[in-house]
Formats: sequence, C-alpha cells, structure tokens
Amino acid sequence: MAPRGPPRAPEGPGPATRAPRAGARPPPPSSRPLLLLLLLLLPPLLPVAGGAVRRSSKPGLRGPIARLTRSLPSSLTGQALPRGGEEGPERGAEPGAPGPGEYGAPAASQGRWARAASVAGAASPALTSSSFVLKGDATHNQAMVHWTGENSSVILILTKYYHVESEKVLESSLWRSSDYGTTYTKLTLQPGFTTIVDSFFISPANKRKIILVSSSLSDGRQNLFLSTDEGSSFRKQVIPFSAEKLIFHPKEEDKVLVTTKDSKLYVTCDMGKNWLLLHERVINEQVFWAASGVDGEPDVVHLQAHALGGGFRYVTYHVYNCSRKTPTSPFPGPVDLNSLFVENDYIFFTATSSNRTKFYVSYRRNEFVLMKLPKYALPKDLLVVSTDENQVFVAVQEWYQVDTYNLYQSDPRGVAYSLVLEDIRSSRRPEMEAIIDILEVHGVKGVFLANQKRDGKVVTLITYNKGRDWDRLQPPSVDMNGKPTDCQPPDCHLHLHLLWPDNPYVSGTVHTKDTAPGLIMGAGNLGSQLVENKEEMYISSDCGKTWRQVFEEEHHILYLDHGGVIVAVKDSSIPLKILKFSMDDGHTWSTYNFSSSPMFVDGLLSEPGEETLVITIFGHMSYRSEWELVKVDFRPSFPRTCREEDYSSWELADLQGDRCLMGQRRSFRKRKATSLCINGRNFTSALASRVCPCQDSDFHCDYGFERSPFSECLADFWFHPLSPPDDCVLGQTYTSSLGYRKAVSNTCEGGVDLQRGPEQLPCPLTAPRGLRVSIRGEVAAVRPWEDVLFEVQQEQGDVLTTVYHVDLGDGFRAVYSNLTLSKEPLRHAYESPGVYRVCVRAENLAGHDEAVLFVQVAARLKALYLEVVPAIGTNQEVNLTAVLLPPNPNFTVFYWWIGQSLQPLMSLNNSVTTRFAEPGAVRVTVQAACGTSVLQDSKVIRVLARFQVLPLQFSQGLDAYNPNTPEWRQEVGQLVTQLLAKETGVAEELLLTVVRPGLPTVADLYVLPPPPKQSLARDQVAAAAPLQMLTPIQQALSARKISFLLRAGVPVLVAVREVDTGSLQLAESGSYWVVAILLVTGVSAVGAFILYKCKRKRPGRTVYAQMHNHKEQETTSPMNHSQGIPGAIQGEGFVDDDLDSQTLGSHSGVVLSVDSREMHSYLVS
Repeated sequence: MAPRGPPRAPEGPGPATRAPRAGARPPPPSSRPLLLLLLLLLPPLLPVAGGAVRRSSKPGLRGPIARLTRSLPSSLTGQALPRGGEEGPERGAEPGAPGPGEYGAPAASQGRWARAASVAGAASPALTSSSFVLKGDATHNQAMVHWTGENSSVILILTKYYHVESEKVLESSLWRSSDYGTTYTKLTLQPGFTTIVDSFFISPANKRKIILVSSSLSDGRQNLFLSTDEGSSFRKQVIPFSAEKLIFHPKEEDKVLVTTKDSKLYVTCDMGKNWLLLHERVINEQVFWAASGVDGEPDVVHLQAHALGGGFRYVTYHVYNCSRKTPTSPFPGPVDLNSLFVENDYIFFTATSSNRTKFYVSYRRNEFVLMKLPKYALPKDLLVVSTDENQVFVAVQEWYQVDTYNLYQSDPRGVAYSLVLEDIRSSRRPEMEAIIDILEVHGVKGVFLANQKRDGKVVTLITYNKGRDWDRLQPPSVDMNGKPTDCQPPDCHLHLHLLWPDNPYVSGTVHTKDTAPGLIMGAGNLGSQLVENKEEMYISSDCGKTWRQVFEEEHHILYLDHGGVIVAVKDSSIPLKILKFSMDDGHTWSTYNFSSSPMFVDGLLSEPGEETLVITIFGHMSYRSEWELVKVDFRPSFPRTCREEDYSSWELADLQGDRCLMGQRRSFRKRKATSLCINGRNFTSALASRVCPCQDSDFHCDYGFERSPFSECLADFWFHPLSPPDDCVLGQTYTSSLGYRKAVSNTCEGGVDLQRGPEQLPCPLTAPRGLRVSIRGEVAAVRPWEDVLFEVQQEQGDVLTTVYHVDLGDGFRAVYSNLTLSKEPLRHAYESPGVYRVCVRAENLAGHDEAVLFVQVAARLKALYLEVVPAIGTNQEVNLTAVLLPPNPNFTVFYWWIGQSLQPLMSLNNSVTTRFAEPGAVRVTVQAACGTSVLQDSKVIRVLARFQVLPLQFSQGLDAYNPNTPEWRQEVGQLVTQLLAKETGVAEELLLTVVRPGLPTVADLYVLPPPPKQSLARDQVAAAAPLQMLTPIQQALSARKISFLLRAGVPVLVAVREVDTGSLQLAESGSYWVVAILLVTGVSAVGAFILYKCKRKRPGRTVYAQMHNHKEQETTSPMNHSQGIPGAIQGEGFVDDDLDSQTLGSHSGVVLSVDSREMHSYLVS
C-alpha cells in the first residue's frame, strides 16, 4: 500500500513524454519531448483533476494511494511537463508563422504587449501581457519553475540539458525574476566556474529558503547551494554523499531529510551545515516526516528499510534536533516493499505471508490492526483514496474484478469498512499503478464524481453525501450555440472523463478548486455512455446540479481570484496565440492574443495566493527556439476591491433539490456578473451554514451490512449483528449494530436516528476460537540450536480467563495465562534434527480450541554431488544419484532438470532413473532443498550408440588414504586419465576415468568414440575406434606403466581389474544395462570359438555377452570386434525384453552386465 496520486515525472532529470489518452488527439509524429519541471511555493494552483482519485492540494496532504509508492510533498519538487510541437520547419508551426526575431517579433528581453478583444454586449476588460525569451537555452530540454507567491514578485527558473543516454545533466542555467516574470536575470553561482544544477527544493515552511543540488561531470560529486532570501544569494555547502531526493520538514524550515543514491538516509537541522546518518539500506520512496499534531514529537521520521535477515521492515526514528537518534520498530514482522504510507491520522502498510496479503492500519499512532473488509471481498488490490475528516475511503479490486474497483468507507479508526459504490472503472499503464476514475470535488465537502462501468458501458455518477446516494449528471437542454441537445433522461445523460493529465501543470479533464466552491469544468459528452474520443467542455457553477456547454474541444483551465476569472487555453498540438477567459462563471467568454506569433504551449502557471490575477504561459516558438515565458496580467481589468453589494448568494442542493446535505444547509456567495472587482486575499466563499435534523439519507450502512434495492441495510450472510465483538472482555458491555452509521463529518442533530442500537449488553464468557501458533518470520524449518520464537494468536474468545497448555514436541511442556494478551513470543531452541509437533491448547469454562504446528529442524546442507555414469547407450536406463552431506533423507526434496525441460521432476528419494532415446550430450541438474538450505549440482551425460568400459583397480596402499569424497575421486580419475593419454597417445578427451565411491578403491575407464569421419560409416567408426584405442591402453596397464605418487613414499599402481561374475546377473526387462566384453589377447578366432563351445558345457566359469538393439539387429560375433583385447567391457544400445547373449570361455573372469540396482550400489557404496 502506498500513496496514489496523479502521474508524476521522475524527480531526477529524465525524459517523460506525454502519453495521449484514449481518444485524445495524437501528438505530432516527430515531436520531441521537452520537459518543464514546475514548482510552486504554496499548494499548486492548478490542482490536476482526474481519474487517479485526487484531493485538494493542501500543504502536507497527499492524494489517495495505491499498493505502491509516493513520498511526502513536504518539499515542493518539480514535475515534468512535456514540451509539445512537431519537428520540422518551425516544429509544426502554421505556414508562414514568424519565429523569434522575424517579421517584427520581439527579440529576447523585449516585451510583447496586447489587449483583449472586446465582446459584444460586455465591457472591454483591460489585459496586458509581456514575454521574455531565455536567451542561450535553446538546447535545454527541461526546466523547473518556482513562483514564491505570498505577495512576492520573485520567480526562479532552472533550465537544463538532460542527456538521455548518459542520464546526466550536461548544461544548466538559473534565471531569476523580481517583477512577476516581466524580466529575468541569469545568475552565476560560482564566478569563473561552470556550475551544473540538477534540481532545487523549497521549504514549505518558509518559501524563501531554497536548496540547489549541483553535480560535477568529471567525478559525479555533488554540492548544495543554499539560499535564505528567495535566490538573491547562495552559499555553497559540500556534502559527503550523493543526494537523490531532499525532503523538507513541513513545519520546521531548517530540517531536511536526504536520501542518497546508495540508499542511505541523512538528516540536518541547520539547513545542511551538519548531517546525521539515520539509517542505511532504506527504500528511498518510503521516507516520511512526522504528521503535525499526531506524532508525539516533530522530530519523528517514518521509513521502510531492508531487514538484516531479508525482506523489509517499518522503522521510526526520533532524531532529537539531530544530536542523537533513537530507532524503534512499531511493527515486529516484515512488511511488503513500497507499501508504507503515512498520512494525517493514519499509517498503512501490507504484509504478505503464505501467499496471503494482510492490510494493516494504525489510527493516531496506536497499535496496528487488520483492516476489516467484508469477509469475502478477498482483495487483489487496495488503493487508499482519501483520509480527510477522520475517515478513510479505499478502492478495492475484489477477486472477481478485472478493470473495476469497489469503493469502501471506514469508521473513524480506519478499521471497519462498508460498501459505498461498486464497479468504478480503472485503467493501468505499463509500469504504473492503477488509475481509478473517481474525483473528490474540491471546495464542497462530501461531493464526489465517479465513472461506473456496468455491462461494458461507462457512466458518470455524482454524490453529495459521501457515497450514500449516487445520481447521474443532468444534461443541458441546449448546446453552446443555443440549439436543443435532444438529450433526455433516463436514456441520455452527461458523462465526464475523469483523467489525470500527463502534464502536471495543465488541468485534467475535470477541474475544481478549494477556493472556488461549486465551480466544476470538465470534458465529456452527452449520450447513454461515456465516449472516449469526445471531449466537449461543460461547466457547472452550482456544484454539478446544472451544466452548460462552453467549448467543442478540450481546454486547459485556470481559476483566478477565487473563480472570479476562468482562463482557458485549447489543448492542442499545434501553435497557439489565443486564450479565452470568462468573468461570469463561464456564461460569456472573451478572447485575448497573448502572443503576436503562435507558440507551442507547454504549461500554464498562476501566481500562488488567494487573490491571483497573474498567469505565466510557458512555451516555445519552434523546435530550435529558446524557452519563452509570457506573463498575462488581469489586474488592470479590475479597478477596485469588491464590496458587499457586489455579491449574490446561492445555496447548495443535490439533484433532487434536497438542501440538507451532510447534516447542514450551506450557502455560498459569488461576485455578480456585472461587477468588475477583485475578491482579494480575505475573501471567503462560504456564507452561512445551518444544522439540519437527521434523515435517512444521513446514514450509511455499517460494517457487515449492505444496502438493498429498497434502501435498507441488511446483514450479509456471514455477519451476525448480535454477536459480541472480538475484543469484548468479560465484565464489559457492548452495543450491537442495527446496520447504520453516520458519516464522520455529518453534523445533523435530532430527527431520525437509524444507528440507535439496543440496550448495552454484557460481554459473555466465550470459548477461544481461531487459535493459531506460528514461528515469527512465517518459517516452518529451523536449524539445531537456533532460537525459535513461537507466537500464539487467538481471534475470538475471552483471553483473561483462558489457560494455554503448550507442548513443543521435544519434552518441553508448560502452562500459561494471558499468553495472547501479552503478545510476548515463546523462545525455544531444538537440540537435534527431526520433526517436532508443537501443540497449543486454549481452554476456559466456555470451551477450548487447539492449534498444531509441525516444525522441521534440519542442519544446513553442506555439499551436494551428482553421481552419474559419464556415458550411456541410447534407450538404456540410467540411474541419477544425488549424494548429500550431511545425509538428511527424511526432510530433503530433490528437483531434477533433465535436458532442456523447464519442468523439473520432484522426488523425496535421492535417486531417479530415466532413459535417453537420441544420441548426444544431455545435461542433468539436481537441486536439493531442505528447510531454507538449497544446493545444486549439474553433470553432462553422453548418450552413445557404442562405447567401451575397462575396469581398473589400484594397489592396496591407496585405500588407507581414500577420504571417499567426490572431489578426491574426481581428481584421482583426472590424474589416471592424463597418465593414460600421455602414455598411449590417445586423445585425453576420449578417455574418462570414474573412481567409484567406497572401498576398496576401484575405477572404470570409459573409452569414447571420436567424432565420425566423412569417409566411414557412422557405425563403423563407433565400433572400430574404441577397439583400436584399447590395445595401447591394455598394453600400458599390463606393462605396469601407469602409476603415480600419492604422497611421499606411497606409490600407486593402476591395473586392469578382474570382475567376479557370480554377483552380477542379467537385469530384468526395462533395467539399466551395461554390456561388456573382455577379449583375451593372443587368442585366435578359432580358439575363441572352441573356448566358447567348452564354456557352454561348463557355465559359471567365465561369461562374455553382447547386447543387440532390436532396431539394429547385428549378427557379428564379438570376436570380430575385440580380438586380442582382454578385460574390455563393450556397451551398446538398450535391448528391450529379449537379450541375445553369447558366452565365451576364457581363463579370466569379467563383468557381463549390471542392472540398475547393482549400478546404484556400484556407484554409491
């Protein structure tokens, strides 16, 4: 959960092109995004209205929130504004439109003056305008503007050239005006040195205090430039870190938080002279100053940071005027990334465990409790819309919703929520949070606009009582030209787009303002539903009760002088020079040429303050021109300040004409259309209010209830109104709900009292229910002697009289009282590995409940080694064995990835068998997971049609030095392979020696076929090459030439091993076969045949065999392949059920075949 507001540009420099809304005019095809970062001293006077649920832009308040992130607006950083236009001659200017300095257009620093065009039947207002060109900044593609306001005439503009590829600011200029923007002076921060300023920040407590952040292109080091006089002078301050964002304290002007690019958090209490490191590894977007009047001290900082053991946690610091710091953890468990949000009386965050997300809230810094939504809402997403007036609005996307959200309203603590409106339309852009089509109308409390999507149609609704009742907007009877609209309810209504603009300093599709109550301007259409590509402009001056059409296309809007002047500039991608304005709530409009030449308008900005009548238009004449700022002054149109007789009054009413809204009748005043006077700083729109008696429309449905079609609040099936609340303690009383409650800000008195409940009921003694036991950190696997913190929680039932019997499964038993009330965990450590059954039984006189948890105690895995044969025949079974240290057969899960498959096989056994149908190299990977420990090993198996295996043995002295570890066996095997290759001249890559586990130490030499040659058939090469290589190998081994020195005085001799055939039998059908033939050297073919005949008469002496694949039936005698090569085992492809075995007599015993179980024993014994 995190703050949600309008789309923002990056706080650091960076390109932010304007993404067109659906149905909006597309930008020119070759437009270059040119950003304008605008800063205001007071709350922005252009509150951007739209679909992202926004409230008034008061200091210290923020818009609604979504799951993920936004920082406090205590320091007014700039926001990106796209610079429109089209690349080409004069960037899409109208043909013949003059550029700067052409056809009489003024050059830099020369004023351009014009007067408003008169409108028939209206007095001619006197407007003046002047322009100023920022000379030399044509290449700069970003700007930041700060208008101090509060009767100050100072404006600061920072322009800069941001290089996208290098992500650096390469040039910058700082300009200052002291005459409301008529002229500007370029400032030099360090005479004789080039200073590049990245950004600047302004204190909301004292707008005269400004901090510039500068950086060096060579080494990236940063400095701060500090001003206390609105930028008239600056003091350089060296900093020992690289700042990413500055956050001024909202009330104390010299206190600043700084997040760095390496995720550290610093604080200063003397405007940057001294810094205190608060925390490392913070989440930079999750840092908040204390909320005034809520946190105990103003020096409290809320933040989210990385936890030492992984995950994220919520931390607070009390910095004591930056002299020392005291950290605390208000919530003991982990929280979700970017979910922390601090606003007004509330703190929100989410915590996910076991794939379940829980939403927490704290009211006025009390303990965190779960937010109570309807039991089966099962939210996929939750966005906080508003926290005004001690009440929370949230938008919840429930389990069945895709592009809509439901709106819920809370009790004063923000804990219990009831449904207000279903199916509010939402949209989501790539890499952005959801945007909800709901808008709080500023200036009049309790009024909201929302777009509801039902059956594929989107309609606009309005409420005047915080969601108790919703109605469709009434259409105007005539259009802007006085012609009938032919739009009659219930088939036709007015519908408005509720969208945030991508440009933060132009208005959204709906514009309202706190200082102009009742005035609403929006873009939309008439019809049965909202149409995306229709953006006609409509206005209401009575808070949405009646509407009038004013323009056929969308315009950006400014309200000046409490709504006494409305300024409109067309939303266009082509150059403009005309603005429109109205002084009578939009009934009549005048036009004014603010520029003699059309210009691309990048943004509008009005002077901060309540009596504003000066605006600044930002733009450029062409693609290559400098920034140009046009000042338009409406003050000459108003010769005097308004008097009482210059005002008329109007009373707020809803669409049914009811004037008692939110418990009171409210009347407002506005300037008469015939009076050209200034409302001024001290003007107040609210005229009078009178409390009303309560009526049915003042009551919302309470938690657990929903409104029926007959407007009654009925209990949901899962809710029992008469049941005592979960926190009801024996000896206390409670009041059950009848299903109704008033909105917190509703002030009605007397009259109907629907929320009146029955008499106070005593809290009964209830049996414990919902007992749970868990390990802190949501783990179920620990290590021996590790401290385990057991937490016991009870959802329902009396806790004061409940006794808890605890059995931790290893002999520890105890009895506790107040176990769940104290919330202290039980600390325990298990000595030995195993599975332990933890049981907690809670009982009192009313009943009992029991919770069970199985705890797995396992030592950390140290080593994993995959034992496989290096070569195998096609379609033969192969055994894959994972050797684990320490052995942990009961608690380890093995995941096997074979070949290119992304789907692993899973087993509790440490070995599996498989087959490979095609020749080639196959990679096998195994992962062993035990508790929180995971290890992995990987090997490559060569699948061949034929290969040779020669059994080897070592002199007996080697056994005494065999540690039986995979690494030792691998190194001995590599050494034997190298010695054989060196002695025989056989390529080393064709030999592979595998030392078997266990004692005595023996090995197998695999002789692999070389790659087939073009001139020989594949089978001929595969059969002949290994046989040819075996001759010199056998000769070298027989001649005792293969030996090595294990250590001083311990020589080791390698020789051919004789294999006892008595213990090796032929495998069953479907087993793993290793077929071997050992031929005796010097025996002729005829002699071999005679020995073969003799052998058939005397079985059990010496046996030879050859396996034949049914797909390749071969009748060649093994004598033809291995004549004169004794001791060789010849392997071929897998034979199915039938095996053609041939036995040959000899004077020495050899291996014939090995089945899968024997091979597994052979490898791991």
